[in-house]
Amino acid sequence: MLRFGLFGTGHWAAETHAAAIDAHPRAELAGVWGRDREKAAVLAGRHGVPVFNDADALIGACDAIAVALPPDVQADIAVRAAAAGRHLLLDKPLALSLADADRVVVAAEASGVASVVFFTQRYHPNVTGFLAATAAAGGWQHARATMFASIYQPGNPYGNSQWRRDRGALWDIGPHALSIILPVLGRVSRVAAMDGPSGLVHLLLTHDGGATSTMSLTLDAPPEAVTRDFVFFGENGTETVPPGDGSVLAAFGTAIDQLLEEIDAGTRDHRCDVRFGREVVAVLDAAETARAEGRTVTIPG
Repeated sequence: MLRFGLFGTGHWAAETHAAAIDAHPRAELAGVWGRDREKAAVLAGRHGVPVFNDADALIGACDAIAVALPPDVQADIAVRAAAAGRHLLLDKPLALSLADADRVVVAAEASGVASVVFFTQRYHPNVTGFLAATAAAGGWQHARATMFASIYQPGNPYGNSQWRRDRGALWDIGPHALSIILPVLGRVSRVAAMDGPSGLVHLLLTHDGGATSTMSLTLDAPPEAVTRDFVFFGENGTETVPPGDGSVLAAFGTAIDQLLEEIDAGTRDHRCDVRFGREVVAVLDAAETARAEGRTVTIPG
């Protein structure tokens, strides 16, 4: 059994991370740590596991960590866990700065731990199969991603998330869009960006090899305008990415499966490991500079 220390106490931690770990036949919760000790105690009690007041004590009591915390908090805990030899099941984005993302990658590579970053759509088998087939077909010249979410409506569990309010759609749902586009079009080399109304951000990306892509993102769309659309354009026509055909719990269970496969096989080449997470952060970081300075930013190869 892989013993997970759960870091986080919010809706995502409780309803996805804890629930999926509890349901997995080869995983178990070793304990819970959270910045809100009362919530941590409630979540730990729900699953009959200890609550930890010290993050390093929980790291010491587990084999792997699962993190559902703001990305800047996640990065620091991930570095400490990797240094202690604990495997990593992290959330997106990996961090809120490229420097912090680099710290996580260096710590994971130095210790040799396995790592998986939970880009939700990448753990639905039908989406994974589609991306593999589309990448193999080749000849793609452009991709378009439109993600209009509306999280600030009454009752939405993410509407009060301070880091989402501070960083907006670019950092919250931008990683999801990039996780779909990058496997097909490859590494991003240049980024331009422009803001629009209602928290909209638009990105124009150039990829290695010359293909381009556009991303339009917001967390504050009118409810009637909520949409999710990914389309690739190329020599053979167009291809639309299907929505994931499973639940979020099933997807997280698949992430646990794949982390276990990395551990069992001794491999460290997962397609969504911390190195891929760092690649995504590099694009987001460049986009922030492009927005602030009104210029196209080159990402070093």
